[in-house]
Amino acid sequence: MKPFDWHADAISRATAITKSYRNTQNVRRFFTSVCGDAFRFDRPFMAWLKDGAGKTMGDAADEWLRRQAEKRKA
Repeated sequence: MKPFDWHADAISRATAITKSYRNTQNVRRFFTSVCGDAFRFDRPFMAWLKDGAGKTMGDAADEWLRRQAEKRKA
């Protein structure tokens, strides 16, 4: 099985975040399509993405949205 190409392969909510994960334009397009135009990478979110825990891109989108909701409450 070939490694996932974060630059070119299709990304869905079910896509597993692998050790080869990269913040590419393809990834940014996915997050913008799911989270909206306000999506931005920040250091805490990037650290959460790369912490080695088994997650999917859907989990990551949900986490980003959760973090934004928390910021609005504060």
